[in-house]
Amino acid sequence: MKKLLIFLSLAALATAPLAAQQPSEENAIVVTAQRSGAPMWVVETPSGTVILVGEIRAIPKTTPWEPARLEEATKVADRVILGARPRISPGDVFRLMFSGGKLTKLPDKTVASDYLDAAQLQRLDTLAAAHKKDYARQSFLLTSFRMLREELRFNKDTARDASDVVKDAAEKADVAITRAATLRGEDVIDNLFEALPQAHIPCLVAAMDAVEAGPQIVEERAANWRRFRIPAVMDNPLESALGQCWPWADETLGSELRTIWVDRIAEASAAKGTTLAVVPLRVLAEGGGVLDQLDARGFDIAGPPWK
Repeated sequence: MKKLLIFLSLAALATAPLAAQQPSEENAIVVTAQRSGAPMWVVETPSGTVILVGEIRAIPKTTPWEPARLEEATKVADRVILGARPRISPGDVFRLMFSGGKLTKLPDKTVASDYLDAAQLQRLDTLAAAHKKDYARQSFLLTSFRMLREELRFNKDTARDASDVVKDAAEKADVAITRAATLRGEDVIDNLFEALPQAHIPCLVAAMDAVEAGPQIVEERAANWRRFRIPAVMDNPLESALGQCWPWADETLGSELRTIWVDRIAEASAAKGTTLAVVPLRVLAEGGGVLDQLDARGFDIAGPPWK
């Protein structure tokens, strides 16, 4: 059950306007937020300011950034936008309990060799032997997540994510919080159940790339994030693997999540005062992503180069 809920947690990736602030106050919020060290982009609009914080998950504790500065900026913002989240019902939980095998195992009595080409299978067998694992019957998605989690340990000894920092600060300061969307748990589960094993092969290949690259890529990814080297973050094997896996690589759910973010930010651009949004970096900076789309619409965007 714990493994199954990992899938749903990955889906969790987000406005009640208050009184408009004076320009000097908006500038102060921007400066304070930027002092946190997180990469961000500022969109100036005729009625206010939108701050887009580019988030990567699982930042190592050794990464030198200042969450307290982001908290300060959040407390004086007019509104906050956080990532989409699934709404899980008791029925969804029972469904996972009794049908979860569909997510953790390959269908029927098939094995990895029924889907992978010779080179892919050889790589998988080599990694399985090196780490004393048996991946033959395990779903490719679960295998990918286990590789990243257990072999790279990318989610061990991590600091709070930017979205958690902003959420906690907004709740304490009574700042309005909007989610990019609320996804029905039933729809998320259906999306997972309907995916064929072949759909997760790119995720598996990317995960093997990341594991073979070595554990140093975890620190490198975070260091480049902190130094605002956005293309380097996007090219990091770990970030590439996360982007190649569900939900982001899913044609239906991934596309919906990206469209939702563009719509929410466009709405925020018409609001008065300052909006602070924490957005997955891959959604912001990928080719054709949110920043590219906002740029194409003629928005004035200030921040580090993203391509």
